[in-house]
Amino acid sequence: MPATPFHVFLSHGLESGPGGTKVQALKAVAETFEGAVVQALDHRNTRDPAQRLQQMQNAMIRAGARPERTLLAGSSMGGWVCARTSELTPVLGCFLLAPALALPDYPESKPTIGATHTRIIHGWNDEVVPVMPVLELARQQQLETLVLADGHRLEDSVPRIAQEFRSFIERCLGE
Repeated sequence: MPATPFHVFLSHGLESGPGGTKVQALKAVAETFEGAVVQALDHRNTRDPAQRLQQMQNAMIRAGARPERTLLAGSSMGGWVCARTSELTPVLGCFLLAPALALPDYPESKPTIGATHTRIIHGWNDEVVPVMPVLELARQQQLETLVLADGHRLEDSVPRIAQEFRSFIERCLGE
């Protein structure tokens, strides 16, 4: 019996792209699951968070993704895109890497994440998105959070992130 299809949408950061190391590592993990329909969005045509949010919403609609069978994963601004998307359309899972949350002067930077399962991974040495305000937001919403000895790009932690993503998908799918 084939697995019930589910969608995974990946959203990259401001300075990255769909071919970036973290997005490709997450994509490779997601594609190993039977029934996974995986899409790495390309936001490089805009730096505007609102436009990137609209791109995510449009991608979900075009794919016919059912929110209760949808996982969102994003890094930095892509993490913000996923968090905001889940606030507007509650989804099954949100996997956020150094998400651009709790930043002053950032639009709607403290979304109420509307995912059944959420996991935040952040670096203690993040020089772009300070870890402490993100931890406070996670505390307020009781979101599972892992903080690693790494910086904003989490470049030293990609194998660990891939392992965590696999476990996250398994938990979301009830495997």
